[in-house]
Amino acid sequence: DRGAKVVARALRDAGHEVIYTGLRQTPEMIVRAAVDEDVDAVGLSILSGAHGTLLPRVAAGLAAAGASDVVVFAGGIIPEDDVVALAGQGVRKVFGPGTKLAEITAWVAAEIKPRTRAA
Repeated sequence: DRGAKVVARALRDAGHEVIYTGLRQTPEMIVRAAVDEDVDAVGLSILSGAHGTLLPRVAAGLAAAGASDVVVFAGGIIPEDDVVALAGQGVRKVFGPGTKLAEITAWVAAEIKPRTRAA
């Protein structure tokens, strides 16, 4: 989880509030944490090759929970052909190996806007 922790730290240093839930979270656990914490985005690190299953389940789970406006993005070893498919399943951005932290933090700053929260 070193990469996830490095990205989390870079996002914190850039002024974002980050909630790191740790390793081996199920899609359902991720969705529950996102809803409970009322987040604007969910960033996932996938190195296992299970991105084609896990990422769509998170996006679908958020939609089912009434949080389809939560932005889902990911990093990891994800083939370019799969990135296109994931985009059609609700994943807004995939950062590959070697992506500069400045690119990730700039994208988050530009693309992740606070959600409209119900009163």
